[in-house]
Amino acid sequence: MALQHVVIAGCAGRMGRALLEGVFQAPDMRLHAALERPDSDLIGRDAGELLGSPCGVRIGDDIGAALRGAHVLIDFTRPEGTMRHLELCAAAGVKMVIGTTGLNPEQRGRIVDAASGLAIMLAPNMSVGVTLMLDLLQTAARVLDSGYDIEIIEAHHRHKVDAPSGTALRMGEVIAGALGRNLDEVAVYGREGQIGERKDTTIGFATIRGGDIVGDHTALFAGTGERIEITHKASSRATFALGALRAARFLAAKDRGLFDMRDVLALNG
Repeated sequence: MALQHVVIAGCAGRMGRALLEGVFQAPDMRLHAALERPDSDLIGRDAGELLGSPCGVRIGDDIGAALRGAHVLIDFTRPEGTMRHLELCAAAGVKMVIGTTGLNPEQRGRIVDAASGLAIMLAPNMSVGVTLMLDLLQTAARVLDSGYDIEIIEAHHRHKVDAPSGTALRMGEVIAGALGRNLDEVAVYGREGQIGERKDTTIGFATIRGGDIVGDHTALFAGTGERIEITHKASSRATFALGALRAARFLAAKDRGLFDMRDVLALNG
């Protein structure tokens, strides 16, 4: 079994620690490097100490050095950091698994461009369950194409900085696509005051932030006399970490191209 040498960006964050634990437990993966911001007081510390057991890999901030000899970088950081990682990974030929949310169209375009010469897996949510939920939403939207109002409700911990979540937006894109609509034209992200009656074609979003909620997502189809709710609830970040490692294994056989979790789960063909 060939070992994959993995670099984890943002290793000290909540997702970073989940990824570290996943890599340490995977027999086919080895932690190659662990990255943090230059101003972090963890620079120089053993990455394994974040989980209570030294591993021999020191946390660093030199991205170029970290990529030398690596196979894949896993990135769940912020858009500006991901763009810097993308540039250096493209130059070094190191594949990327990107779970960063809040990317704007220009940043997504840069990822698409980089994928012409680099294998990249991009998904706002690496959960296998969420990926299957998106398939269910596509089917539900096609069946419930009239007479049902659609709302997407998502909840996350108090530290999440973007809203709606990338997963909620992806849910909206999938539903809108199945209905032949453009999400940019039908999405409603906030309601306050005298807003008038709900328009039939809109897709509403509601955002909740509080406590330590890992991630809850619900698509509500409200008709006359009934409601259909399709919900995914994550109780641990381990599910996202395991999905990211599964994506890294998938990329091992790819030279270039942009992929998502549907590709990883062989749902696209």
